[in-house]
Amino acid sequence: MSHGPGGDPTSGDQTQVPPPRSFVEQANVTEADIAALEDDWPECWRVAGDLLDWASPYDGVLDRGSTGTRWFPGGRLNAAVNCVDRHLDDRKTQAAIKWIGKRGERRTYTYLDLYREVNEFAAGLRSLGIGEGDVVTLYMPSIPELPIAMLACARIGAPHNVVFAGFSAEALAERMTRADSAYLVTCDGYYRRGNAIHQKNKADNARISVPHEVENVVVVERLIDQDVTLGDGDVAYDDLLADHRGASVDPVARRAEDPLFLIYTSGTTGEPTGVTHTTGGYLAHATWTGHAVLDLEPSDTYWCTADIGWITGHTYLVYGPLSLGTTTVLYEGTPDHPEKDRVWELIERNAVNVFYTAPTAIRAFIKWGTDHPASHDLSSLRLLGSVGEPLNASAWWWYYEHVGGGDCPIVDTWWQTETGGILVSTLPGVDDMKPGSTGPALPGIDVATVDLDGEPTGATEGGRLAIRNPWPGMPKAFQAPSRDEAWQYVTEDVARIDADGYVTVLGRVDDTVVVGTHRIGTMELESAIADVDGVAEAAIVDVGDGGTDNAVYAFVSTDGGHGSEADLRRRIDESVARSIGSFATPTEVIFTPELPKTRSGKLMRRLLKDIANDAELGDTSALRNPEIVGEIESALGDE
Repeated sequence: MSHGPGGDPTSGDQTQVPPPRSFVEQANVTEADIAALEDDWPECWRVAGDLLDWASPYDGVLDRGSTGTRWFPGGRLNAAVNCVDRHLDDRKTQAAIKWIGKRGERRTYTYLDLYREVNEFAAGLRSLGIGEGDVVTLYMPSIPELPIAMLACARIGAPHNVVFAGFSAEALAERMTRADSAYLVTCDGYYRRGNAIHQKNKADNARISVPHEVENVVVVERLIDQDVTLGDGDVAYDDLLADHRGASVDPVARRAEDPLFLIYTSGTTGEPTGVTHTTGGYLAHATWTGHAVLDLEPSDTYWCTADIGWITGHTYLVYGPLSLGTTTVLYEGTPDHPEKDRVWELIERNAVNVFYTAPTAIRAFIKWGTDHPASHDLSSLRLLGSVGEPLNASAWWWYYEHVGGGDCPIVDTWWQTETGGILVSTLPGVDDMKPGSTGPALPGIDVATVDLDGEPTGATEGGRLAIRNPWPGMPKAFQAPSRDEAWQYVTEDVARIDADGYVTVLGRVDDTVVVGTHRIGTMELESAIADVDGVAEAAIVDVGDGGTDNAVYAFVSTDGGHGSEADLRRRIDESVARSIGSFATPTEVIFTPELPKTRSGKLMRRLLKDIANDAELGDTSALRNPEIVGEIESALGDE
């Protein structure tokens, strides 16, 4: 693997890579902008609020009174107006959404097209009795009707509850029950690897299981070659649009603190947790970070590879880019179908300027080889982004050199479902990059590392990453009144902060392993293994009861041409000994063609741990590659 010197991401001794001068000269946010924001909390967030159009102006930036934390109090706005209506004067003929379907279908919606269909569907929802405050569940794959439905709900003031299309009927029913949602928008089905998945069947089974009445089900016809019979209470999406052709719906001006949507965590480490995000604070945060971190301009064609079923798709595929008037690419397919150069083909064909993807995807690209990006013209790219989990230094360098050609800054972003938007990242026109490190906290964000009691830890010691003041994208649950003046949100992520204020995320609290008497982060071990030529990706889990007799298993996928497994194992041990110490060498190394991933691209370490410990497997409905489970079990049995 060819890459530059990454240094040790945990030591603070890292190579610093400045952004290209050509990028700095055109960046949305400059050093002068940041200087004006420093030491001015919470007023610094006014710059985010002022990026939006308000039906009623807000009275102040932040109110932390007896009723709780309120961002932009007194203000009223509508998210659909900010994402659609306000762009019509200047760019009604500009593409808002470019969609590429799994069967090669292509649809482009201009901002005028989007305005018309959002209004027609909003009128249709109203005709079904849906009004302000009613929760509408959306259960669809990455098709244009999903963002259209989100914006139609926002237009009438109905919070939406998007459920990832790959979830089972049971998972859908659970989320509808928790959200007290009596309305459902779904599709007849979708395609996976050329095979039809009957989504409507899952929706019908879920509807039966929900303890309250589900009053209406709107069905989008996605399957091309199959007919699905609609039952009582079912309404075809196209028929609903036809009944309201040319309709115009007055947008509902929502209070800034009113809910915009509900969403559930992915559940890779446990039970899903519902999170509610507000209209004003969330949209301001999504818009400003899209502007400042992703450097989005209306003239850009932007591609975020996340599924809309997850928070990244909400914030940085729909709300953030559309609020900024950008063209957003919506891709229904997978990155390796029909060929492993599919991503680069689409970047070239659509002249994508900003590309935002997950480290797991980057490591897959590495495994597939450099020939694929090299065979396409990627010169349209000017910014690369990473989201979802830590990006190790070797993968950073590969991304920088082979995708960005050494000319594109990389923003390695940290945030969560709970935060709503990016909190930690370099600003691409201001900060140097440190491969292996996420970067400093954004202006207005105060981060620290704390121990189990919430007390600050030493700079080199690290600990749980904590956010020590409110931010606009915070969820409703964090806005409740607090008697604790030293309020902070302590995450489940383990991190270190260096002398420059750069945050290196080492993994989740439960992504640590005990080696002898030492507890170390899985990220440290995985990075050391991923630095070995021939390794595409690695996952570390512990086997045992959590004591000093634990075994540490490394599950490793390779990129081919690595020689014998025995030689690769030797080089893995050497790399771990050199980077961390010989005490940390894995007890077992299990080679596997792939690692288990959710359809959002997240590694399911929990599943690997269950397999290694011969435990009963939990919910696997979110798996993108369920066939790999048997292969891993077989490989483990051979050890």
